[in-house]
Amino acid sequence: MTAVTASFVLRRATAFLEDALSNLEVRRRALTAARHRLPSPADPSTLHALSLLSETLDPSAAAATSAAYAAAAATNPSSLSALLLAISLALRRRHADAARSLIEVFVLDPAAARADIAPELFEELFLPHLFPAVRWFAERRSRILSSLEEGRPAAAAMTLLSRMSDGQAAELRELENTYEGVMDENSKVYAGYLKELLRSGDGISPPELVLPTVNGVEEDVDEMEDEEIGREEIGSTNGRFNPIWAEADNSTEFSDGQINKGQCSYTRAPSLYPQRVPPQLFRQPSTESIDNRTNIISDVGQAFSSAENSDESSSDLEPDMVEEDKKKPFFKPKIEYQSQKQTSMNSTCFSSIDLSMIDDDKFLASSKQAPPKDFVCPITSNLFDDPVTLETGQTYERRAIQEWLERGNMTCPITRQKLHGAKLPKTNYVLKRLIASWREENAYSIATPSLRSPSPEITQPNPPKRSPSPTSVITQACVDGTTGDLRLAINTLCTSDVLSEAETAVLQIERLWRETGAEPQLVSALSKPSVVNGFVEILFNSIDLQVLRTSVFLLSELASMDKLVIQTLTSVDSDVECMVALFKKGLAEAVVLIYLLHPSWERLLEMDIVEALLMVLKIGEDDSSNSCLKPKTAAILLLQQILASDDKISTEVVDAIISEGVFESIIQSLAADMEEVRMAVIRIIVRCMEVDGSCRHMIAGKAKLEIILENFATVGDMERFEIVRFLFELVKLDRRTYNERLLHIIKDGGKFSTMHALVVYLQTALQDQSPIIAGLLLQLDILVEPRKSSIYREEAIDALISCLRNPDINNSQLLAAETIVSLQGRFSSSGESVTRESLLKRARVKKRNRPIKGSDQIDDNSEENLEDDKVTDDWERKMAYALVSHEFGLLFEALAEGLKSEQREFFSACLVSASWLTYMLSILPDTGLRGAARVCLLKHFVLVFKSANDADDKALAMLALSSFMNDSEGMHDLTFHIKDIIKTLRELKKSYVLANEMLKHLCRGQESCMLEMWNHQVLAQVDCSLHGEVLSIAYFKNRIISGHSDGTVKVWGSGEKLLHQIQETREHTKAVTSLAVLQSGKKLFSGSVDKSVRVWSLHDGRINCMEFHDTKDQVHSLNISNNMACFIPQGAGVKVLTWNGASRLLNPNKSVKCLSLVQGKLYCGCSDNSIQEIDLATGTLDTIQTGSKKLLAKANPINALQVQDGLLYSASSPLDGAAVKIWNASNYSPMGSLPSILEVRCMTISSELIYLGSKSGVVEVWSKDKLSRVGTLQIGSNCKVQCMTVINDELLVVGTSDGKLQLNLYEV
Repeated sequence: MTAVTASFVLRRATAFLEDALSNLEVRRRALTAARHRLPSPADPSTLHALSLLSETLDPSAAAATSAAYAAAAATNPSSLSALLLAISLALRRRHADAARSLIEVFVLDPAAARADIAPELFEELFLPHLFPAVRWFAERRSRILSSLEEGRPAAAAMTLLSRMSDGQAAELRELENTYEGVMDENSKVYAGYLKELLRSGDGISPPELVLPTVNGVEEDVDEMEDEEIGREEIGSTNGRFNPIWAEADNSTEFSDGQINKGQCSYTRAPSLYPQRVPPQLFRQPSTESIDNRTNIISDVGQAFSSAENSDESSSDLEPDMVEEDKKKPFFKPKIEYQSQKQTSMNSTCFSSIDLSMIDDDKFLASSKQAPPKDFVCPITSNLFDDPVTLETGQTYERRAIQEWLERGNMTCPITRQKLHGAKLPKTNYVLKRLIASWREENAYSIATPSLRSPSPEITQPNPPKRSPSPTSVITQACVDGTTGDLRLAINTLCTSDVLSEAETAVLQIERLWRETGAEPQLVSALSKPSVVNGFVEILFNSIDLQVLRTSVFLLSELASMDKLVIQTLTSVDSDVECMVALFKKGLAEAVVLIYLLHPSWERLLEMDIVEALLMVLKIGEDDSSNSCLKPKTAAILLLQQILASDDKISTEVVDAIISEGVFESIIQSLAADMEEVRMAVIRIIVRCMEVDGSCRHMIAGKAKLEIILENFATVGDMERFEIVRFLFELVKLDRRTYNERLLHIIKDGGKFSTMHALVVYLQTALQDQSPIIAGLLLQLDILVEPRKSSIYREEAIDALISCLRNPDINNSQLLAAETIVSLQGRFSSSGESVTRESLLKRARVKKRNRPIKGSDQIDDNSEENLEDDKVTDDWERKMAYALVSHEFGLLFEALAEGLKSEQREFFSACLVSASWLTYMLSILPDTGLRGAARVCLLKHFVLVFKSANDADDKALAMLALSSFMNDSEGMHDLTFHIKDIIKTLRELKKSYVLANEMLKHLCRGQESCMLEMWNHQVLAQVDCSLHGEVLSIAYFKNRIISGHSDGTVKVWGSGEKLLHQIQETREHTKAVTSLAVLQSGKKLFSGSVDKSVRVWSLHDGRINCMEFHDTKDQVHSLNISNNMACFIPQGAGVKVLTWNGASRLLNPNKSVKCLSLVQGKLYCGCSDNSIQEIDLATGTLDTIQTGSKKLLAKANPINALQVQDGLLYSASSPLDGAAVKIWNASNYSPMGSLPSILEVRCMTISSELIYLGSKSGVVEVWSKDKLSRVGTLQIGSNCKVQCMTVINDELLVVGTSDGKLQLNLYEV
């Protein structure tokens, strides 16, 4: 036998524990059995294990320490303590430790473990190894039983016991004691091997099986291959024995012992239920001819419970028949009578079967539905007539247990517990009434054989047939008529070569079927393989639609009642293919038969029946069908099975469902009568929402959620989770108003409190299910009272926090984080959360090349969405308040731990959740929660902000950090990281508006960091000294234009290759003193000392002179409007030239040095340090600053003027302490000054900075808001800064007297 592997042992042990956790009956059985073995008082190890399990089940309890586990495995452990420890470890997902603790039960109490505590695990892990011992026991027992008097029939077990001699009974008892000892000792040894296998891994050899010795000689047992040994031959599947062979005069409680020289003393293993002796052990080979064989009933229970079996039923069995019996499969009790009844056949023709030879009363009684096992006595195997329940909780027939006690036994036959007295209790009348009701409903009637003496029919070699009662004569006449017609129809179906005759027979069988109401006798006759094959032949050959439908109907009905029919139909692939072909051709009823065959999803994919299934769903329900299952129902169940297969295939199927228009029909089936169908529909809908979330609107409009909510109270835990998941996914519509409407239906739609049901379910749910349950419960709670805490809210948020903090279950961590993200309440049309996108929008993303995912939804400002946005904002505030206020920001601690995770998905979800909640603190009233968030999250946000690779992650951290800037404590904490924050804000400045605002805010009042926050970089520099000084610069249509002292105008590129010369032209003959661009940006004007103004256009990157205007005077400081040009002539005053040739002189008494034309007003800076404003429309002149009139005073001319944002900036030398003065352009009041020590020759202003160019080659940079110097640029050492201009508010272009042109980047 191949040795098991550690992984196999771990899988089987884990499966058993998961079954015990989810199945109440399994758990109750195991714990009850272990408790019965518990010493009194309870040992300390059991108490430790109970305490540990209690901590595990309590969500608020801390994780158990290793000391607790050691205590659970302390001195004198018991099977109960080991089992409790295994369950506790399984709940903690410590599967390897749980498996070792579970196997320890087989070391501590092997008898109880294999019989009652974990019989399934024993069969899977231990029985293959111990099978030679089981085989040995069966052979030894067979030898003892073979000594019985020949010719005796196989009768009831108690009756057989009464015929045994004292020597035979004693020999059987000794054999069973030996057998139990062998099983116990070998189970212990093998359990130790399995524990070591789990601890050390594969490569360990299994222990040898130790068999009993008789007089010092070991028994010789041949090893047999697993496939050659059927467990059904032995009548035992878990190593248990039949308690009817219990010792009559001695106690059944023994102490552990060892096999020593043929004498054994072992603990008796209690049986879960009595195992009957298989009839194969009583059969003797017949010496008669094969022609003299008689019918035999091979059902084990029937052989020992029926008192009407003849002598021939246990004899005259040929060896080949025995071999055939061994190969027959076992089925559930409700169909055993069909699979185990044998009849002799002299020919293969079905017409030779004589149904009238079967006793009708007995046939009807045995063919009815099998009674529940709780209604059957474990000793007699018959229905209770006078049930009595012992103190051990086991129920027996009064006469049977009385005989048991009279034989000297003082223990319970099942549990092996000692009874305190021989007096039996009163009749269990509750059980007796239940059995009576069941008899009436199922028309069950069978004679109960006597337990003390054999039936007279058994003692007679050929018992006569019973005379029917007066009422049975009438019944018999009807049955005989029906049987005759049925026999004839079946004979025709199976033997006729004429298709029409066989088709007629099918229709006649259907008529009899409907008339008799599918009597068991009829079902038994039609379930024979030859009849089933006859129906299949009709499916292959007939073209009559009615006959085909009838055949499919009958096969479907038979398959639903008898698994042998399914076995016959699936034994030949071509038969199944025929049914599939008929279904694809339009025979919708065939889908029912296909479903009843229970094909695997792989086989369903091979059938390629999705299109046909969708067609059935599109057609709808056919109410005229009387089949066991409606075609639509079967189609839904098969479709659900297909969708549960491969994701790629299920995606294609979902696309077909939606495109074919059958989705609405599927939704309507949520109101189906069958619970299985409703759950299948839910699974289909959930899968459809996963693939195509846009179908949610149809589901929300068509689904009747009230039915689903009522179903929640009746289904199992797994089905409950599927319902919760369906509802959770459904409320992800892209309209908040729709979601809240659905939530109200979920909350109030059922007959019971949905919130109460959810909170109860949440307390027992698996941890990977808890986030979704908690998410739905929390949304329902917000509807009730958003500002007040409740038990529902506390349980939900505690569950989310618990999942976030549990690293052992990664899936639950991610689900919890994603659930919190989705609680913001914003979703796309496909149902995906757009929380991340909405937060990036709040960071005010500048124009980017790629659209933000989900931005189509959050950027929609239509009137229809405005109201929904208000509802969504209100929901967001309520939900955020509920989350952050729970236990004063406890959620922040869990999210902070998540930000340390190395798993990208979990980290990202925690970052979005933390950023959202932190941002909401700036909107919600401050209740001290900002401080809690700052303590938990600020350092994590700073780390993400400065080191994250993803720009969006940085933006989310930036949004969160901005909320800490609203209070003084937050700003104080941010100053510790000011350098890193400013550096990253510079990177994000181009993409996010919020970055600019944060830079300004951080530097406001922080003079020490002003110099650090600005960064200077020389991008390009060119030497144009061959053309003299650079006197003027302009930026025109993405080109840099420069004017030089020799009259040259040059065009420079400003793209990827900065300051590369594109064009050079010399239309002017003398120095180009001024370049100006019309406000519309369409034309470029140049003024020169050659007394002309030229107008230029730009085409294909090159400038062309369009117009020439003779000014009659030199042109300096040219300013342009739509209809005129203003410039400083060679003499005093300002000259105004209109484009029609007219000119005039303004302010003739002043020597003007610079001009600035803004909105029809001309500002003049003069040599005497005065500044005037001239209204060009009226010609009026106002003085802003009066000049100096002292003859001996040093000249302090105004060298530059700029007007921006309603402020007038004037630049001169710093004789009076301020090189630059700032005025209000409307009322001329002073607004401030720049205390520069430079003699400013030119000036230009951006949105944030003021650039001052001096005659010493230095450019100072000043903050426009703070009026403080932020930097200094050294352009050259022996030159003057002649001109400057700013491009796109970022680049500074400087021209110098030594012919240099320099491009600089100065940014935060």
